Amino acid sequence: MAQETEIKLALFARDLPRLLAHPLLAAQEPQRQRLLNTYFDTPDLALMRQRIAVRERRVGRRTLLTVKTAGASAGGLSRRGEWEGPTQAGTLDFSSLVDDAALARALTGLKPRLVPVFRTDFRRRSWQLNHGGAHIEVALDEGRITTRPAGQRGTRQEPILELELELKSGPVDALLDLAHTLALGPQGWSAQGIWLYPSDRSKAERGLALFLGHTPEPLREAPLQLPADGDPVQAFCSTAWACLAQLQGNVLGLLQTPGTGPLPDPEYIHQARVALRRLRTGLRLFRPFLPRRFSAHWSAHWQTAAGQLGDARNWDVLATTWLPQLLGEGPQAASLTRWADQTRREANQRARQALTEPAFALGQLAFVRALLALQGRAPRTGQPALTEWAQATLQQRHRSLQREVRLAARQAATERHELRIELKKLRYAQSFLSSLLPPKRRGGASLKRAQDVLGTLNDLHTAQALLASAPPPAGQKVIGRLHELMAVHLAELPGVQRQLLRSIAAWS
Repeated sequence: MAQETEIKLALFARDLPRLLAHPLLAAQEPQRQRLLNTYFDTPDLALMRQRIAVRERRVGRRTLLTVKTAGASAGGLSRRGEWEGPTQAGTLDFSSLVDDAALARALTGLKPRLVPVFRTDFRRRSWQLNHGGAHIEVALDEGRITTRPAGQRGTRQEPILELELELKSGPVDALLDLAHTLALGPQGWSAQGIWLYPSDRSKAERGLALFLGHTPEPLREAPLQLPADGDPVQAFCSTAWACLAQLQGNVLGLLQTPGTGPLPDPEYIHQARVALRRLRTGLRLFRPFLPRRFSAHWSAHWQTAAGQLGDARNWDVLATTWLPQLLGEGPQAASLTRWADQTRREANQRARQALTEPAFALGQLAFVRALLALQGRAPRTGQPALTEWAQATLQQRHRSLQREVRLAARQAATERHELRIELKKLRYAQSFLSSLLPPKRRGGASLKRAQDVLGTLNDLHTAQALLASAPPPAGQKVIGRLHELMAVHLAELPGVQRQLLRSIAAWS
């Protein structure tokens, strides 16, 4: 079995000429191939459930059979088992290809049920580069995925445009260094770079989603399982990879939607910001174990990135949540709605522009590289046991929250804001460390309720500020209704605070 290590990068068609003009690629004539691939699975998608891909590839007059196992993928960098060899079309001879006896038997047993599920047809330009002490194949693929689901009329199609860098030999860091070098563009500096964005979605995953008719959806945080006897630095890396996957999934999902026409699902921007807040929480949480420069640099970096999305999120909430609740009917309401929709669209366009800047993609590549370097460090001696550290840390954070609850009892906007921030930090920290806690301490219902109430109050406060420049008189009427709604939620706050204090006491 070969171990395939590669990084997959999304790019825009507009950047193709500049990518091909990069000195590393322009220095040699690429090999050109047309690759016709058929992916197989059972009618009930048994291979998909095991994250196994079986592919028959036609290259000129040759036919190759490929089997890929699940492996691991994070930050666009994937490692997985791969078997590939010549075959006769349609034979699917696994026993002579796969040297894992158990897998070969399982695939052979499924062979009578395997049917074509989807196809990919693309043209590949590839270069063989020696870079950073490594041999790397660079492949630029352009084409399409097609499928005809059983019982459906017509075909479904999706375009392919991606850059793959596969490590043939040498250090993994060279793969990231080459990706970064290409992303700097022909001139070699970030101001004129190329948007090359890490993507964890393989062609097989995309083809299956197309076959099933699954449309892209905003990506929410996934449960995290940390080993009780793990190293704190490795635990941080696990949390960071999870946050990065959530961020990249939502950025790519957002950018798949058209730049004109209806605005995309506001959850894409919201969940991207959640991922960024979780990244910053992870950096604070594990700061005692991280290099000081690493922690300071990336905390500032992700704070800047979150700020670029904040305005769009605020207008999304105002336009999709509060105005529909508070606006009546009539010409004034229609005028205010048009104004809010236009301002929201402009804020979303600014957010999209920030996400498509080469500097944003370069930051992602740099963070992946920094994480790999951090992950490769030998554990320091004398580190605390992860479980005991997790419980002690959360106890300390509950005490900090207790102070903020008492300060917020004044019901001043500043103190409420500080309490909301402290709540978010604790909730994200608890979600990271939940697998290390006894079951009775994993819950956070009171934290969630308090965050919901405080979040609503913050949204109402922000909505008032946004409406300050709204056309009169409808804007003033809505601001008045927002004041009334805020009073209702402020009345809930004392009860929420008492419930929080009881929850905190359970940690003492």
